[in-house]
Amino acid sequence: MGQESTAVDLESGTGTAESGSKAASGAVAGGPGSAAAGSEAAGTAAGGGGKRRGQPGPKREKLPPLVDAFGGLLIVDKEGGWTSHDVVAKSRRLLRTKKVGHAGTLDPMATGVLVLGVERATKLLGQLILTTKSYTATIRLGQSTITDDAEGEVTATTAAGHLTDADIAARVAELTGDIQQVPATVSAIKVNGERAYARARAGEEVELAARPVTVSRFDILARRDIDSGETHFVDLDVAVDCSSGTYIRALARDLGEKLGVGGHLTALRRTAVGPFTLDHARTLNQVEAAAEAGEPVLNLDIDAAVRTAFAVRDITETQANDLRNGRWLEPVGLPGVYAALDPSGHAIALLQESGKRASSVMVVRPANL
Repeated sequence: MGQESTAVDLESGTGTAESGSKAASGAVAGGPGSAAAGSEAAGTAAGGGGKRRGQPGPKREKLPPLVDAFGGLLIVDKEGGWTSHDVVAKSRRLLRTKKVGHAGTLDPMATGVLVLGVERATKLLGQLILTTKSYTATIRLGQSTITDDAEGEVTATTAAGHLTDADIAARVAELTGDIQQVPATVSAIKVNGERAYARARAGEEVELAARPVTVSRFDILARRDIDSGETHFVDLDVAVDCSSGTYIRALARDLGEKLGVGGHLTALRRTAVGPFTLDHARTLNQVEAAAEAGEPVLNLDIDAAVRTAFAVRDITETQANDLRNGRWLEPVGLPGVYAALDPSGHAIALLQESGKRASSVMVVRPANL
């Protein structure tokens, strides 16, 4: 039992001498059997002025959200140890709204860019093209773990001090480009309806199929040879640009396997997701300080978010009214999903062309909002 529960039990426990004393004094000081209590009950019956037992107290005033109904994007520089859900829950409390969602998770161990949508901008998240991600990381060669990162149990240790830079560079090259990657066993991928990490933690042996991913950059930034007294490790600081769905833990594991010494990830920082980088990001402490100071809390309002993430088409006020009311426009030959901006620069809708129509995939500013 935790300390908080214990304190409650000690304060209100029915078997303690303290509670017995309270019960005895209650008959004099207004306990359930006292004359004062009886008078209160009588007063309630006579004039309804007393508060009935169990009756809820006055409701706390609900404070309005710190953002308008359109909202925008909150780009968080996540701290280590926080889950993505933790960040969403904290952001909801800070911004005083339940309408907060994320555009893809980040491991608890990792730090860096986590994209959140707030209010109506949550509807943007499914349209964002976040297919490229960038990371800096540290890989330890000479040790394998069950989770392929530093949070898992060590499964094997092999001296790695003999590895040359040329050896390492050759194996890194094999893991660059279009590759087939087996995801980390402790991952959120579902196996027969259940997350792989849940099956692994339950002791089940999990086998995941290899998937195609693209590693467009895998650069070694620095090497450190570590003498632990018992063996020699090699720590590599690396920079990776890759497609969505690539596991940096798996790159660490596979590099160690190719070099014959095993490997795992000891640090991970996401520096970019699509067009959103650490330059856009703030820590939750910074967001909280901005909220307390009455300063803007969003990194990008909905218009700035749309201009950052999508190609833009300028439209007239008449066309804007058509889109607000669910009508389509003539196509102009723009590929993919793009944003339509009215003469004042406000985002009206996200459009996609097909045949002779440019139809809305999301109306940012409908007529009724």
